[in-house]
Amino acid sequence: MVAWKRLLILFGGFHESTRDYIYYSDVYAFSLDTFTWSKLSPSGPGPTPRSGCLMSVTPQGSIAIYGGYSKQRVKKDVDRGTQHSDMFLLKSEEGGEGKWMWTRINPSGIKPTLRSGFSVAVAPNHQVLLFGGVCDEEEEESLEGMFFNDLYFYDAIRNRWFAGQLKGPKSEKKKRRRGKAEACENTSEQEQGVANSPEPLEVVKEVVAEDGTVVTIKQVLAAPSLAAGPPPEDEDGTLEPSRAPVEPCPRSNAMLAVKHGLLYVYGGMFEAGDRQVTLSDLYCLDLHKMEEWKTLVEMDPKTQEWLEETDSEEDSSSGEGAEGGDEDQDVDSGESGEEEEGCHG
Repeated sequence: MVAWKRLLILFGGFHESTRDYIYYSDVYAFSLDTFTWSKLSPSGPGPTPRSGCLMSVTPQGSIAIYGGYSKQRVKKDVDRGTQHSDMFLLKSEEGGEGKWMWTRINPSGIKPTLRSGFSVAVAPNHQVLLFGGVCDEEEEESLEGMFFNDLYFYDAIRNRWFAGQLKGPKSEKKKRRRGKAEACENTSEQEQGVANSPEPLEVVKEVVAEDGTVVTIKQVLAAPSLAAGPPPEDEDGTLEPSRAPVEPCPRSNAMLAVKHGLLYVYGGMFEAGDRQVTLSDLYCLDLHKMEEWKTLVEMDPKTQEWLEETDSEEDSSSGEGAEGGDEDQDVDSGESGEEEEGCHG
């Protein structure tokens, strides 16, 4: 849902019950003047039914809709999900009050890879920011997801996607320039050592559950280029130890907010085997500088709680617990009554 002038525009969504599900592609508008809903009937071919899509108002006054997720039943008890990557504009027709039209667009540039569960925010210069998500690989009996922590921007004025690339800390860039002459002198030695180039750096984070289970998050970082030369030195000549870059681990359904050009990313979830891990960390990135992520709040493993029961088991256990609670109350009241009689006696 997005705010457009004095209207709130709602598109798509889904409803799921214990027996069936349905996805929508309809459009509704809520008036902030009359506090009433109305159904819109845009002309032209629009998006297929879906939920979880990107919605954002463009500088030109249109509403951009990208991606989303839907599923359909292919045979009894077997569903197949679809991760959409198409993009549309919902425009208000000039001169026709209440008339809207769909237009399918095909932006240029570096588009996001196929995914769902991504998060969206409006970046400076009215660009749309997309972060993270998951690409599910479905088989009839299994579902495995690849999670992301990358950034993409959509420029509606140029109708172009581009990937968000971090530049690295400014101090490190200056030191690289200062050491460029020294790196040139050692070019021949570096060329000889290409065959023995370092392997990518693997960063391992561990989340320990209360039951003692250890969930490992692995991130593979590209090895530093040989042309970068030796580790940078401080002004006093001492070597500065290299450190792995800070960044949010891959996740889906994170919460985003942009304030004064700073992007905040909180929480989300990822899967480790058959378990879902809910995150509670908080990161910040300056979208003007695009240098590096900063950790504001690290995730506390003690807050993790594993819920392994199914809904039916939980319902039955809660029902048994309620009945058991009544029995316990009866026993307790009987015991307390006996104690009271003994005291009075």
